[in-house]
Amino acid sequence: MAEPEQRLLMLIDDEPAQSRLITALAAREGWRVLVVDEAEKAIATLGTRQGMQLSAIILDQWVPGDRACELIAELKERRPAMPVLMLTASTSPLLAVEAMRAGATDYLVKPVAPERLMQALRNATTRESPRDELTPLTEKMPATLDFDAMVGTAPPFRDALAKAAKAARGHGPLLIEGESGTGKEMLVRAMQAASPRAKAPFRMINIGGIPASSLESLMFGHEKGAFAGAFDRQVGALQNCDGGTLVLDEVDRLSIDLQDRLAEALQTGQVRPIGARHSFKVDVRVISASNLPLADLVATGHFRAELFETISRTTITLPPLRDRNGDITALTRHFLARIAEQPGLRQMGITDGALNLLAAFDWPGNVRQLQAVLFRAAVFCDGDALTAQDFPQLSQILGDMTGATQSVSEAAGVQLYSDDGNLRPLEDIEADVIRLAIGHYRGRMTEVARRLGIGRSTLYRKLSDLGIDNAA
Repeated sequence: MAEPEQRLLMLIDDEPAQSRLITALAAREGWRVLVVDEAEKAIATLGTRQGMQLSAIILDQWVPGDRACELIAELKERRPAMPVLMLTASTSPLLAVEAMRAGATDYLVKPVAPERLMQALRNATTRESPRDELTPLTEKMPATLDFDAMVGTAPPFRDALAKAAKAARGHGPLLIEGESGTGKEMLVRAMQAASPRAKAPFRMINIGGIPASSLESLMFGHEKGAFAGAFDRQVGALQNCDGGTLVLDEVDRLSIDLQDRLAEALQTGQVRPIGARHSFKVDVRVISASNLPLADLVATGHFRAELFETISRTTITLPPLRDRNGDITALTRHFLARIAEQPGLRQMGITDGALNLLAAFDWPGNVRQLQAVLFRAAVFCDGDALTAQDFPQLSQILGDMTGATQSVSEAAGVQLYSDDGNLRPLEDIEADVIRLAIGHYRGRMTEVARRLGIGRSTLYRKLSDLGIDNAA
């Protein structure tokens, strides 16, 4: 059944080809698109009858140029509740920060994948649950390329890293499974950096973001005249990555026909472009990534068993964040340190109250969502440390946290900040450290002193000065 009323999207864009593409994509989701090619016209449109019917705005940064953030602010001033998405070719974190502060709902980097664009529109206009407001923004922080950047001590996570470090030295097919946002791409890049093929050709293909009609040619290549529109010969990714590595993200979305072709290519080491009379011998390592367990898809007939057996000889599974809750504090501090390195942002701490809030959430978007939520909070925080008040969407979802007794003391260590975000006095922190050590080592004072790096007499003097009962 058709929707009784289509949503109206205003696209501020002066590129006809891009406007046609976005219009076509939005139409799939039931949107009507009003294209405006100038900032002044966009402002004027808000006051028209059509402007009153708008549900969202997409702004190509190229139109107003350096005044993009000013235009966003003006649009939000006139329509505070209107979602505004900025489309840009820039990967500058500073621009992302400025756009968010101006009121942008999301920040999309060109060329944007169709599904990413549609998901951004869905999230911006869905009001059923505040959970949707936690969708990651595209804050383009540079990815670190080693295993040391993979933060976490949970046994399933460390087992996955150990297996990946060993597999990085190999050359055979590899499958990485895990929910969206668990860190599959980061793990792939860490493995590539540690691989003997580190300096060889490397390419990642997001299968879900490429039209099915183009995917076969992209992967296998084609000869000139092989089909209508094939005006030139194209070398496929498998052949281009000869001697190197090809990553197929969202391999679970590969069509059955292409699954058969890929299985044959991997088993024979031969790639035949569309329309070619002969095959090419290639040496390429294929790493596949899937958000869904492929074994389940094989059981239901949605994935070829032959391809599954070929690509899953080594399988690494990254656990969801909800299964490694104890890592949230370490991840939070790691992300805050990385966020502080971005232009326009600064170093800040986080209170135990805020950590309790983060630990209580189940993070359906996993590590990527945690990073995006921290990024957004850091952009708007005026204090020296993030408090629970800096995460209003989480508070709204979880309700009153006063009844939530879950403690993060083991993960967080000693509380450094008071509830108002200010640092606690040094003697209070020192007293807590000593109490923690006494409890941890069950009152064995010699061991407590040794672990704290002080003498027993110094320890007892501190107990007296700080008013600590050594039986605590």
